[in-house]
Amino acid sequence: MAQDKTPPAPKTKAQAREERLKAALKANMGRRKAQARGRAAENNGPKAANEESS
Repeated sequence: MAQDKTPPAPKTKAQAREERLKAALKANMGRRKAQARGRAAENNGPKAANEESS
């Protein structure tokens, strides 16, 4: 199997911007999901503790 050893073409400004935006969106969604999981755990934690002590 012969592989081409040509370097990849340089990215245009639009492609670089698109990749930056995609990475930023992925990071933002990860933070928001973690935040939502934290809120759900917060809401479920004290409620479950109150039910056990009743």
